[in-house]
Amino acid sequence: MNSITLMLVVVLCVCGAAVGGLVAPGDGALPALYAAPFFVAALLVGLSLKMANTWQKFVVLRAGKLQGVRGPGMFFIIPVIDHVVAVIDERIQTTAFNAEQALTRDTVPVNVDAVIFWHVADAESAALKITDYRMAIDRVAQTSLREMIGASMLAALLSNRQAADEQLRVEIGAKTAAWGVSVTSVEIRDVAIPVALQDAMSRQAQAEREKQARIILGSAEAEVASRFVDAAKAYAEYPIALQLRAMNIIYETTKERGSTILIPTSMVDSMNPAAAIMLAGLAAQKPTDATLRAA
Repeated sequence: MNSITLMLVVVLCVCGAAVGGLVAPGDGALPALYAAPFFVAALLVGLSLKMANTWQKFVVLRAGKLQGVRGPGMFFIIPVIDHVVAVIDERIQTTAFNAEQALTRDTVPVNVDAVIFWHVADAESAALKITDYRMAIDRVAQTSLREMIGASMLAALLSNRQAADEQLRVEIGAKTAAWGVSVTSVEIRDVAIPVALQDAMSRQAQAEREKQARIILGSAEAEVASRFVDAAKAYAEYPIALQLRAMNIIYETTKERGSTILIPTSMVDSMNPAAAIMLAGLAAQKPTDATLRAA
């Protein structure tokens, strides 16, 4: 009984008691017979006046047949003849469900936890076409989850959860639409796999990373080799550049104090340092000669 109905019943009872002399019987009040209509009215109001909240729908049967769906707000029913068979909550509901030791398409046992968001779109169908729509939603969700797991590969189930969520939403929604229940979304919360398989997948991922690292290293070596080929071609066209480069390498290695480097005589002869020094001197003297001629 809602608060408004309760207040009306109390007021009618108090009025009936006052009229019948039950409150102050020595004040010449009317006989108790005159109070009977107030008590009868209080009883009728208590049985017939109903109130539905804004998120509720009352399914009313009249003599066993559907009379209508009432609410939200205040409404009356005929006592004894009318009967409220269901009060439907149309707000969004959540139902958690899971599948334990379900086999994927590649025969891997997994434990999957998920949650479904749904609401009643048709109160009449939810009340009359199925006995307990809440339990039915839970059973349908579990069955659909196992079917989806059995049709999916483990890698796809782990890497593409959004597609699995959408597939579950469509499948469950198609089954519950006849009951007046609309599925808003389905979200997979966790996918648990055996510990031994986790170790194997970890080793596989490590091997993949090592493979990628070796591929990158090989690509770098190939690029370096191609650069060396280009450099060799350039030094073949300009031998002096090779000699200067060799002398620069020797300078870079010996510029630190206290370091001693032994160079084979054949390597020194191939560098021809005297010729390199002479060429460098000639290059340095050219501006001076030009300056003297200008003077």
